[in-house]
Amino acid sequence: MKINIFKNVILSALFLTVFNIGFASETKEAGDDEKFDPKEMIMHHVKDAHEFHIIDWNGKPISLSLPIILWTDNGLITFMSSEFHHDDAGQEVVEKNGDKFVKFHEKIYQLNDGASTATFDDEYHVTNASKPLDFSITRNVFMMWVSVAVLLLIFIGSARSYKKSKNGVPTGIAAFTEPLVVFVRDEIARPMIGEHKYKRYMPYLLTVFFFIWINNIFGLIPIINGANLSGNIAFTFVLALFTFIITTVSGNKNYWKHIFWMPGVPVPIKIFLIPIELIGVFTKPISLMIRLFANITAGHIIILALMSLIFIFKTWTVAPISVAFSLFITVIEIVVTAIQAYIFTILSALYFGMATEEEH
Repeated sequence: MKINIFKNVILSALFLTVFNIGFASETKEAGDDEKFDPKEMIMHHVKDAHEFHIIDWNGKPISLSLPIILWTDNGLITFMSSEFHHDDAGQEVVEKNGDKFVKFHEKIYQLNDGASTATFDDEYHVTNASKPLDFSITRNVFMMWVSVAVLLLIFIGSARSYKKSKNGVPTGIAAFTEPLVVFVRDEIARPMIGEHKYKRYMPYLLTVFFFIWINNIFGLIPIINGANLSGNIAFTFVLALFTFIITTVSGNKNYWKHIFWMPGVPVPIKIFLIPIELIGVFTKPISLMIRLFANITAGHIIILALMSLIFIFKTWTVAPISVAFSLFITVIEIVVTAIQAYIFTILSALYFGMATEEEH
């Protein structure tokens, strides 16, 4: 069984690697003498965007446009991202309700009165426009909704299968989810929080574990083209903020006493430890935020950088080496999708356990 799982992982990694070569090659068409910029290609695939760029066909981009929602002095303005015609250089101007908009590096600007095109300074900053309030549905937001829908389908389906089961034995999707739920309960919540207090934190721990894992898996699918929610630091910040709030609210007298007045320690040392412990309260969620963001983003960047070698050296002789190393990193990435969900969940449980630990 372990051999079959390993084979499936290798085949999945090989498929993703070959698919990524196709996406990387979109930035370098045959016969195109324009200098290949690996940094631009990598950032294009990693950062958030207002559309899903699926593929280039005969020199024309095929994309799935998403709604752009802006709030300006003239009120709410909505239109589809396709009106920018896949332009991200600030050259395509979209006019709505008397306001003119341009898109530059996936940021939307409202041109000043009298301006017809965007102008830039020496550092390529837009000089004749301002940023409206942007509530657009970007591909990260869209994929977050998709992942929420997948989670609901999985667990609603699991709950229904238990209702239909006469002997309590899980069937269907529940046979997949039950071992994972038991794992989070027995290997994370109970050891980290304690037998008597873990149940109140299980809904959050299960949600975080599956939510991060599913989004990490979506981030590996090339056709989604970089819609990697866990690689967005705003997303990891919000998750870490939830953990911080729950830890702070759950903190008992013993927890705060160990921060502000460490028991059994001389008074001069207590005064010295107070700022250190107080800083630690904030560094814990910050480490959660950065760890998840950095590990997921780094894997994508490494794979795309290895693919870029083929176009930098302009020869297919480099392809076997690039593909081999990319395959290796992709295998690691598939494993990391679950590992990072596990690490975030177990550290959150550890902080909850520290906050609720009773004085011995």
